Amino acid sequence: MVRELGIGGCENDLTKIALGLDRRRFEPHVGCLHPRGIRLGQLEAAGIPILQLPVRSLLSPSWLTGSRVLRRYIADHEIALVHTFDAAMDVVAVPAAWSSRASIVVKSHLWHRAMFPRGHRLLMTLTDRLVDAIVVNSLAARRELVEEYGVAERRTYLSYNGVDTSVFSPASERGIDRPVTIGTVCALREEKRVDVLLDAFARLRADGVDARLVVVGSGPMGEALERQRRALGIMEVSHFEPTTRAVADWMRQLDVFALTSETESFPNALLEAMACGCCVVASRVGGVPELVRDRETGVLVPPGDPGALADELRRLVADAPRRRSLGEAAARTARTDFSVEAYVRRAETLYESLLERGGAA
Repeated sequence: MVRELGIGGCENDLTKIALGLDRRRFEPHVGCLHPRGIRLGQLEAAGIPILQLPVRSLLSPSWLTGSRVLRRYIADHEIALVHTFDAAMDVVAVPAAWSSRASIVVKSHLWHRAMFPRGHRLLMTLTDRLVDAIVVNSLAARRELVEEYGVAERRTYLSYNGVDTSVFSPASERGIDRPVTIGTVCALREEKRVDVLLDAFARLRADGVDARLVVVGSGPMGEALERQRRALGIMEVSHFEPTTRAVADWMRQLDVFALTSETESFPNALLEAMACGCCVVASRVGGVPELVRDRETGVLVPPGDPGALADELRRLVADAPRRRSLGEAAARTARTDFSVEAYVRRAETLYESLLERGGAA
């Protein structure tokens, strides 16, 4: 279950599991508040039933209506296990599924709670006590739960994200007879700090570095980032592309992929860029160092520091062999260590273990 079916990492994780589960053993259903976004077509094409919960706000009576709808759906379809993937569904679906007494309840913790308001953090902490297991996608996310929120480590289940390398694979040629292209793909939210990337790129251009910038994504920070782009005078050498299904195609156009987030657990977009053979530069936050080995499969930089980012980008733009070497190492790591098949098998292992025991990890 997830809030909506868009470009975000939680939506991506849900979709990979729903599509990949062995249909001889599992019958997936998807629940959401808003049945819209780029994942909707994939799920519908696979014949996966989609339930919309009529919840407009957590502070409105519609929350109670949505809870009743979910409990009735669980009973009518004999749902044995409910898995929530994002913060909204923590609050909406976990209590309803728990109160149905008919299902095992699993939640994912794929972020850092500091990014949420205090009241929402409290609600998420309460739902920690209602679930049978909590899936984390990094050791950093597990540490936060154990050290800051008192969750017993035995109740967590580590499952690194996986990438479909049949979709995300390297380009046959890169950077031929054109300036080096730097870019990112993300939801344009505040914590992604795309403003840091724009600032760093503007510094490169001011130093005479011949490079281009591509930002793929949509979100609440879009207008502010457009204003920043104009103010920095980089309109002619940068391109903003709204959210698209053709993520892999855009990533294969990038020579350098930059992740400038101030908070992450284990970012899907970074893993996908690595699978596409991009040379990656990423903020040293959360679980990112569990994915990127600094100077071996990419470059790590301090978060929120456009000067440090610009310095690393400048070196990479000037050194094509190093870019290629880091990109090739990144692609090998993604292919061998983080396959989508292994990711789905881990989910199946958890589900079967909980179902066999009747709950509680």
